[in-house]
Amino acid sequence: MRIGIDFDNTIACYDGVFYAAALERGLIPSNIGKDKNAVRDYLNGSGRNDDFTALQGYVYGARMDLVSPYPGFARFVDLARAAGHDLFIVSHKTKTPIIGPSYDMHAAARGFLEAQNLTGPDAVPVTNVFFELTKDAKMARAAALDVNVFIDDLPEILAMESFPPQARAILFDPDQQFTDGQTKHGVYERRGSWAEIATALLR
Repeated sequence: MRIGIDFDNTIACYDGVFYAAALERGLIPSNIGKDKNAVRDYLNGSGRNDDFTALQGYVYGARMDLVSPYPGFARFVDLARAAGHDLFIVSHKTKTPIIGPSYDMHAAARGFLEAQNLTGPDAVPVTNVFFELTKDAKMARAAALDVNVFIDDLPEILAMESFPPQARAILFDPDQQFTDGQTKHGVYERRGSWAEIATALLR
Protein backbone atom coordinates (compact mmCIF):
# COMPACT_ATOMS: atom_id res chain seq x y z
CA MET A 1 0.00 0.00 0.00
CA ARG A 2 1.18 3.51 -0.85
CA ILE A 3 0.19 5.96 1.90
CA GLY A 4 0.34 9.74 1.44
CA ILE A 5 0.40 11.92 4.56
CA ASP A 6 0.07 15.68 5.01
CA PHE A 7 2.55 17.46 7.32
CA ASP A 8 1.19 20.52 9.18
CA ASN A 9 -1.45 19.60 11.79
CA THR A 10 -1.35 15.98 10.64
CA ILE A 11 2.19 14.97 11.59
CA ALA A 12 3.36 18.21 13.25
CA CYS A 13 1.31 19.19 16.30
CA TYR A 14 1.33 22.92 17.08
CA ASP A 15 -0.66 22.77 20.33
CA GLY A 16 0.58 25.62 22.53
CA VAL A 17 3.36 26.52 20.09
CA PHE A 18 1.93 29.79 18.76
CA TYR A 19 1.12 30.89 22.29
CA ALA A 20 4.70 30.18 23.46
CA ALA A 21 6.25 31.89 20.43
CA ALA A 22 3.96 34.94 20.74
CA LEU A 23 4.81 35.29 24.44
CA GLU A 24 8.50 34.99 23.62
CA ARG A 25 8.16 37.87 21.18
CA GLY A 26 6.06 40.00 23.55
CA LEU A 27 3.05 39.98 21.23
CA ILE A 28 0.35 38.81 23.65
CA PRO A 29 -0.55 38.90 27.35
CA SER A 30 -0.20 35.61 29.19
CA ASN A 31 -3.89 35.41 30.14
CA ILE A 32 -5.32 34.61 26.70
CA GLY A 33 -6.11 31.10 25.45
CA LYS A 34 -3.16 28.92 24.55
CA ASP A 35 -4.41 27.63 21.20
CA LYS A 36 -3.43 29.09 17.84
CA ASN A 37 -6.88 30.52 17.16
CA ALA A 38 -6.86 32.46 20.44
CA VAL A 39 -3.51 34.03 19.52
CA ARG A 40 -4.71 34.83 16.01
CA ASP A 41 -7.99 36.32 17.23
CA TYR A 42 -6.22 38.47 19.82
CA LEU A 43 -3.73 39.89 17.32
CA ASN A 44 -6.24 40.32 14.50
CA GLY A 45 -8.75 41.85 16.92
CA SER A 46 -6.10 44.36 17.92
CA GLY A 47 -5.56 45.32 14.28
CA ARG A 48 -2.24 43.48 14.19
CA ASN A 49 -2.88 41.05 11.36
CA ASP A 50 0.67 41.44 10.07
CA ASP A 51 2.04 40.45 13.49
CA PHE A 52 0.18 37.15 13.27
CA THR A 53 1.33 36.53 9.69
CA ALA A 54 4.92 37.21 10.75
CA LEU A 55 4.46 34.94 13.77
CA GLN A 56 3.49 32.07 11.48
CA GLY A 57 6.68 32.55 9.49
CA TYR A 58 8.68 32.64 12.71
CA VAL A 59 7.17 29.39 14.00
CA TYR A 60 7.36 27.49 10.70
CA GLY A 61 10.82 28.82 9.89
CA ALA A 62 12.72 29.30 13.15
CA ARG A 63 10.90 27.56 16.03
CA MET A 64 10.09 24.08 14.83
CA ASP A 65 12.01 23.02 17.94
CA LEU A 66 8.84 23.90 19.89
CA VAL A 67 6.78 21.44 17.82
CA SER A 68 6.14 17.75 18.51
CA PRO A 69 4.78 14.96 16.32
CA TYR A 70 1.25 13.88 17.15
CA PRO A 71 1.17 10.99 19.63
CA GLY A 72 1.27 7.64 17.87
CA PHE A 73 2.68 8.88 14.58
CA ALA A 74 6.15 7.40 15.09
CA ARG A 75 4.54 4.08 16.04
CA PHE A 76 2.39 4.22 12.91
CA VAL A 77 5.53 4.72 10.79
CA ASP A 78 7.21 1.75 12.46
CA LEU A 79 4.20 -0.51 11.94
CA ALA A 80 3.63 0.56 8.34
CA ARG A 81 7.27 0.11 7.40
CA ALA A 82 7.42 -3.29 9.11
CA ALA A 83 4.38 -4.37 7.09
CA GLY A 84 6.07 -3.29 3.85
CA HIS A 85 3.95 -0.26 3.04
CA ASP A 86 5.38 2.77 1.23
CA LEU A 87 5.03 6.09 3.07
CA PHE A 88 5.08 9.53 1.44
CA ILE A 89 4.83 12.95 3.08
CA VAL A 90 3.10 15.34 0.69
CA SER A 91 2.31 18.83 1.95
CA HIS A 92 2.03 22.39 0.72
CA LYS A 93 3.39 25.65 2.08
CA THR A 94 5.22 28.65 0.69
CA LYS A 95 8.99 28.27 0.83
CA THR A 96 9.54 31.58 2.64
CA PRO A 97 7.20 33.70 4.81
CA ILE A 98 5.03 36.40 3.25
CA ILE A 99 6.19 38.85 5.93
CA GLY A 100 9.41 38.96 7.91
CA PRO A 101 12.77 37.21 7.55
CA SER A 102 13.18 34.83 4.62
CA TYR A 103 13.28 31.59 6.59
CA ASP A 104 13.35 28.45 4.44
CA MET A 105 10.21 26.80 5.78
CA HIS A 106 10.64 23.71 3.62
CA ALA A 107 14.11 23.13 5.06
CA ALA A 108 12.78 23.76 8.59
CA ALA A 109 10.07 21.13 8.13
CA ARG A 110 12.60 18.63 6.79
CA GLY A 111 14.86 19.42 9.74
CA PHE A 112 11.99 18.72 12.12
CA LEU A 113 11.34 15.34 10.52
CA GLU A 114 15.01 14.44 10.73
CA ALA A 115 15.36 15.63 14.35
CA GLN A 116 12.34 13.54 15.34
CA ASN A 117 13.77 10.46 13.56
CA LEU A 118 10.74 10.38 11.26
CA THR A 119 12.83 10.30 8.08
CA GLY A 120 15.70 8.01 7.21
CA PRO A 121 16.39 4.39 6.27
CA ASP A 122 14.14 3.00 9.02
CA ALA A 123 11.40 5.62 8.76
CA VAL A 124 10.03 7.67 5.83
CA PRO A 125 12.71 7.80 3.12
CA VAL A 126 13.99 11.34 2.60
CA THR A 127 13.28 10.96 -1.11
CA ASN A 128 9.61 10.37 -0.26
CA VAL A 129 9.12 13.83 1.32
CA PHE A 130 7.59 16.53 -0.86
CA PHE A 131 6.72 20.12 0.00
CA GLU A 132 4.78 21.79 -2.79
CA LEU A 133 3.91 25.47 -3.11
CA THR A 134 0.16 25.12 -3.72
CA LYS A 135 -2.74 22.80 -2.92
CA ASP A 136 -3.09 21.93 -6.60
CA ALA A 137 0.59 20.98 -6.82
CA LYS A 138 0.16 18.90 -3.67
CA MET A 139 -2.70 16.93 -5.21
CA ALA A 140 -0.80 16.56 -8.48
CA ARG A 141 2.11 15.09 -6.54
CA ALA A 142 -0.17 12.68 -4.67
CA ALA A 143 -1.69 11.57 -7.97
CA ALA A 144 1.73 11.13 -9.59
CA LEU A 145 2.81 8.99 -6.63
CA ASP A 146 -0.27 6.81 -7.20
CA VAL A 147 -1.14 6.74 -3.51
CA ASN A 148 -3.77 4.26 -2.32
CA VAL A 149 -4.51 6.32 0.81
CA PHE A 150 -4.19 10.01 1.62
CA ILE A 151 -4.40 11.39 5.17
CA ASP A 152 -5.01 15.11 5.79
CA ASP A 153 -6.42 17.37 8.52
CA LEU A 154 -8.43 19.53 6.09
CA PRO A 155 -11.73 18.33 4.61
CA GLU A 156 -11.31 20.75 1.70
CA ILE A 157 -8.16 18.93 0.59
CA LEU A 158 -9.95 15.58 0.55
CA ALA A 159 -12.84 17.18 -1.36
CA MET A 160 -10.70 18.76 -4.10
CA GLU A 161 -11.61 17.92 -7.69
CA SER A 162 -8.02 16.82 -8.25
CA PHE A 163 -7.89 14.46 -5.26
CA PRO A 164 -6.60 11.12 -6.60
CA PRO A 165 -9.74 9.12 -7.47
CA GLN A 166 -8.17 5.80 -6.49
CA ALA A 167 -7.14 6.96 -3.01
CA ARG A 168 -8.94 6.18 0.23
CA ALA A 169 -9.51 9.54 1.95
CA ILE A 170 -8.86 9.78 5.69
CA LEU A 171 -9.47 12.97 7.69
CA PHE A 172 -7.21 13.35 10.73
CA ASP A 173 -9.42 15.11 13.27
CA PRO A 174 -7.94 14.83 16.79
CA ASP A 175 -10.00 17.73 18.14
CA GLN A 176 -13.29 16.38 16.73
CA GLN A 177 -13.93 19.59 14.80
CA PHE A 178 -15.70 18.04 11.85
CA THR A 179 -18.44 15.59 10.95
CA ASP A 180 -18.21 12.81 8.41
CA GLY A 181 -18.17 14.27 4.92
CA GLN A 182 -18.32 13.65 1.23
CA THR A 183 -15.55 13.89 -1.31
CA LYS A 184 -15.83 13.92 -5.07
CA HIS A 185 -15.14 10.19 -5.07
CA GLY A 186 -16.97 9.05 -1.94
CA VAL A 187 -17.20 9.50 1.81
CA TYR A 188 -14.01 10.28 3.72
CA GLU A 189 -13.20 8.43 6.93
CA ARG A 190 -12.74 10.59 10.03
CA ARG A 191 -10.17 9.38 12.57
CA GLY A 192 -9.25 11.01 15.88
CA SER A 193 -5.76 9.63 16.45
CA TRP A 194 -2.84 7.89 14.79
CA ALA A 195 -3.70 4.79 16.80
CA GLU A 196 -7.13 4.77 15.11
CA ILE A 197 -5.52 5.23 11.71
CA ALA A 198 -3.11 2.37 12.38
CA THR A 199 -6.02 0.12 13.33
CA ALA A 200 -8.01 1.13 10.24
CA LEU A 201 -5.16 0.68 7.76
CA LEU A 202 -2.79 -1.88 9.24
CA ARG A 203 -4.94 -4.37 11.12
